Amino acid sequence: MNQSADTASPAAQARRIVVLYADSDLAVVDKPAGLAVHDSRLVRGERDFLVDRLRAQLGRRVFPAHRLDRATSGCLLVAFDGATAGALGEQLMSRTVGKDYLAVCRGWPEEAFSVDHPLDGGPGKPVKKPALTAFERLATVELDMPSSGFPTSRYALLRASPHTGRFRQIRRHLKHASHHLIGDTSHGDGRHNRNFRMLGIHRMLLHAWRLEFEHPSDGRRMAVTSPPDPEFRRALALFGPAAAACCG
Repeated sequence: MNQSADTASPAAQARRIVVLYADSDLAVVDKPAGLAVHDSRLVRGERDFLVDRLRAQLGRRVFPAHRLDRATSGCLLVAFDGATAGALGEQLMSRTVGKDYLAVCRGWPEEAFSVDHPLDGGPGKPVKKPALTAFERLATVELDMPSSGFPTSRYALLRASPHTGRFRQIRRHLKHASHHLIGDTSHGDGRHNRNFRMLGIHRMLLHAWRLEFEHPSDGRRMAVTSPPDPEFRRALALFGPAAAACCG
């Protein structure tokens, strides 16, 4: 029998995954930054995975309906049976699932812009496929931190809404637009990543904030949000009270 949240040890409590919504068919959980969803060639050597924690915590099998990068936090949709997983997969393929992310990037992009740039499927998948991401600038900040010969550095808080689901799509599209994602060690800008580490912010600043989908059992349109974790909220605080209030 699983331990309850009240009686579990501190170590077990720390490993628990926050469940944002659950019913008999599916759940939306809050994936922590730094935790891989499942075993794959990209995370060789890892032994701790979200699906294993959830199976132990919920006492049942789970089927991730989509993926989030290990460094990304936020809403992850899982099914409890193969039929529900298949139905959710069809929604994702037909692009009827709405996904909104919060992201912090270098520079001040336009208030609204889109990146329509084909992407490959990652290691071992060289074929490029169409990829489209819409961005909305939510807030800006200029910090007293020198960069590239300038006495200050500019950053923007974005809402990112991918219309396709390619490998590391938001991260790579921001790089393509020269507005690199902060904290991204693969596609970002090391100088700006260091600026945020100096501020005590060490994680990649990409958070799956809102997920909207149709419930397979009865057609209800579901919308679930995930509050950013404390480290991401420290980054939001740089943009002022309004940004922290709207996204916290």
